[in-house]
Amino acid sequence: MTDRIFVDTNVLVYAHDQDGAWKRERALHCLAELWDSGGGRLSTQVLQEFVANIAQKIKQPMARSAAREVVRTYASWVKSTITPGTVIRASEISEAWQTSFWNGMILAAAEQDGVAELLSEDMAHGQTIAGVKVRNPFLA
Repeated sequence: MTDRIFVDTNVLVYAHDQDGAWKRERALHCLAELWDSGGGRLSTQVLQEFVANIAQKIKQPMARSAAREVVRTYASWVKSTITPGTVIRASEISEAWQTSFWNGMILAAAEQDGVAELLSEDMAHGQTIAGVKVRNPFLA
């Protein structure tokens, strides 16, 4: 992985979920490769969703203080600001490609960052949306 690659919330959550089993291992591997290459990208939305999910919605929730440390660690992966233009683009993407608005926000941020790929299990593997190819890192 040498290109810039955007990471969806689910990959970040799996990497820090103690009950994640093999998905945790795979997510950690992907994130380690992105650290090594310097190609990892996130948005503030992904970090917000990470905190909400990791602290409340998993079997063994992470302490909020620990979740904040993860956010601090990955803060350097946020390279661009979400603007009203990003929100408008997200709406266009969600309408044109029939995605949820929130996935549209992820894709708009990824597009804005000029990434080649989005790691996500929530969207169709192999599909290219707004110039960003979706790859599910958990497929065999």
